[in-house]
Amino acid sequence: MQIDVRLSFPVGTAGAARMLADPQYVHTKVRASGALDQQVDVTGDAEGAFTVTTRRALPSEQIPAHARALVGSRIDVRQVEAWEAPTADGSRAGTVVVEIAGAPVRVTGRASLAPGEDGASTQVRYVGEVRATVPLFAAAVEDAAAGAVRSVLEVEQEVARRWLAQAPDAPGDAPAPPARA
Repeated sequence: MQIDVRLSFPVGTAGAARMLADPQYVHTKVRASGALDQQVDVTGDAEGAFTVTTRRALPSEQIPAHARALVGSRIDVRQVEAWEAPTADGSRAGTVVVEIAGAPVRVTGRASLAPGEDGASTQVRYVGEVRATVPLFAAAVEDAAAGAVRSVLEVEQEVARRWLAQAPDAPGDAPAPPARA
């Protein structure tokens, strides 16, 4: 099953990349997805290529009942986003892999980060394929997984908007993380 999700961040490409590579932001978006526990690893930095690896445990109530029998009471999800260094206009290409431990489903795809038409925002697009290897139920499992991926990305967009709204203005459209009390 193909998936195509577009996000819009109200910040330029350099700021969006800094946010995506910021471990505090990544922890925040993973928590917002309903994670019971999490692990975040960011290698590289937003000035060049970087990779964000997350592991999260989610309650299985987030997937349809007919798919829960395959995974138990929790879902262990590993996600890797590898972003290339920026081009002259700040655009980036990347790859995405999402694996669910113990479940016969995997998401693979490409990601792109590009300036928005208004010049002040960034468009992020995820295009990929959800594959399940469950005899008779593959379509239902793929549909459930695709819905979960879309939901997580919608949450990410909302978390990003809140994160950026709390960030003090920074030169070069690069948001600083929100101040912590």
